Amino acid sequence: MASSTGDQSQAVRNGLRTKVLTLHSMNPRVRRVEYAVRGPIVQRALELEQELRQGVKKPFTEVIRANIGDAQAMGQRPITFLRQVLALCVNPDLLTSPSFPDDAKKRAERILQACGGHSLGAYSVSSGIQLIREDVAQYIERRDGGIPADPNNVFLSTGASDAIVTVLKLLVAGEGHTRTGVLIPIPQYPLYSATLAELGAVQVDYYLDEERAWALDVSELHRALCQARGHCHPRALCVINPGNPTGQVQTRECIEAVIRFAFEERLFLLADEVYQDNVYAAGSQFHSFKKVLMEMGPPYARQQELASFHSTSKGYMGECGFRGGYVEVVNMDAAVQQQMLKLMSVRLCPPVPGQALLDLVVSPPAPTDPSFAQFQAERQAVLAELAAKAKLTEQVFNEAPGISCNPVQGAMYSFPRVQLPPRAVERAQELGLAPDMFFCLRLLEETGICVVPGSGFGQREGTYHFRMTILPPLEKLRLLLEKLSRFHAKFTLEYS
Repeated sequence: MASSTGDQSQAVRNGLRTKVLTLHSMNPRVRRVEYAVRGPIVQRALELEQELRQGVKKPFTEVIRANIGDAQAMGQRPITFLRQVLALCVNPDLLTSPSFPDDAKKRAERILQACGGHSLGAYSVSSGIQLIREDVAQYIERRDGGIPADPNNVFLSTGASDAIVTVLKLLVAGEGHTRTGVLIPIPQYPLYSATLAELGAVQVDYYLDEERAWALDVSELHRALCQARGHCHPRALCVINPGNPTGQVQTRECIEAVIRFAFEERLFLLADEVYQDNVYAAGSQFHSFKKVLMEMGPPYARQQELASFHSTSKGYMGECGFRGGYVEVVNMDAAVQQQMLKLMSVRLCPPVPGQALLDLVVSPPAPTDPSFAQFQAERQAVLAELAAKAKLTEQVFNEAPGISCNPVQGAMYSFPRVQLPPRAVERAQELGLAPDMFFCLRLLEETGICVVPGSGFGQREGTYHFRMTILPPLEKLRLLLEKLSRFHAKFTLEYS
C-alpha cells in the first residue's frame, strides 16, 4: 500500500496524474448522445463567423444559419403585445407610463399578482403558476371545441423539450430484452434520439413515406413494432405533428388510426404539437391528438394514455429564448403523475418569464381590447409570410436538377432530397463522413450557408437530404435557395 501511495505521489510530482473524469471514465451514455441541429457543422459555422470578423477572406461575406428554427435570430420581429406585457412584468415601475396600452398593463398586473412577492424573480411551484395553468387549460378547451381540460393535468416546462424529456424518463425501465423501446419517426427531431441514448432506452425507428409527402402509415408502425419486440419492450410511440424536419400535417383519419394502433398495442402516446400554429398548405388543418382522442369516445377516450406538448418558441411567436412550454397529460395514472411532479420539483420550476410569456400566447388580446387590432395584424403577417416562404422553398428546389422537395405543409423547415454522385459518396467515405455531411460541409465552406445533413435526423439507406429552415426574410431566402441550387449543380459536376 505504501509503495502504491509513493508511486502516485511521484506521478503527481512528475505531472503525470491522470484526470478523474476522462472520455473513457465518463458516462458512456452521454458519449453516445448526438444532436445534429447544434452539431459539428454548426461549430464550424461559428468558427467561420469568427474568421470573417478577423478579416479572413472567404468566398462569402456572412454565414447564414439556416440550421435551426430560431425565428428572431433570422430577423423576425417580436409581437408587440407580448413584449409590452413582459416589459411591464420585468419592470413594474413602467405600469405608470403612458407609453403602454391599458390592456397590457392589466395583463401584467394580473400575472404579477399570481407571482410570489408579485415578482417574476420569485420561484413558482414546480408545475408552474396556477393562474397560468388555468389559462392554458382554457386555451386547450377553446382550441378543441369545448372538450374539457383540467389545469391539474397541465404542467408548465422549460420549452417543450424539457417536458418531453421528463415524460420519457418516466417511461424508461427494464434491462436487456425488457428494456423500454420508444417508436420515433424517421426522419425525426434529434431531441428524441439524443434523449433515448442518454437514458439508455431502445430507439425503434418507423419510417415516414417520402413518396407520399412524408405520410405516416400504420402498416409501417406494425412492422417497426414487430421487429422491436424481439429485442426490447416497446412502451411508447412519439408523433411529431406538424412534422419536424419534414413539414407534413397529419390528417384526422391518420391520427385516429394512430390512436387505435397505440390502444391495441398498449403504447403510451407522445404528441409533439409545437408547430400547431404553423399550417400553410391548402386543405391541411391541425387536429390535436387530445381532441381526436376525446371525440373517438370509449374505450379510447377513457383509457389511452397521452402526453401532448406545446411551446412559445415556434408558431407566430418565435420566442425561443424565453423557454416557455407545457405538457398536458391525459389518462395518466395518478400515482405516476405525482412522480412526474416530484421529478420536476428537482429542477425547482420553469423560468417564470417564460411562464408569463406562455400565458400571453394562450390568452391573447380579445377583440374588444385596445391591442387586438395590432396583435392580429402582426400575427397574420408572420404566418402569411411563412406560408409564402414555404411555397417558394418547394418551388425553387423542385426546379433544380437533382433536388426534390415535398410540399412544406406546416412547421418551418424543408427537408429536400439531394442526388449525390457516386464519386462524392466515395470521397465522403474516404474522409469518414456521411455523404450528406460532406455535401453540407462543402456548402458551408464555399457559400456560408449552414444547413443540417439528413443523416442527423435519420433517413432511408441510400437517400440523402438536408434540413433547412424557411425563416430568413423572403428576398434573402430566395437568394439563399438559388445559391444553394447553383452549388449543388457545381458539386454534381465536380464529382461526375
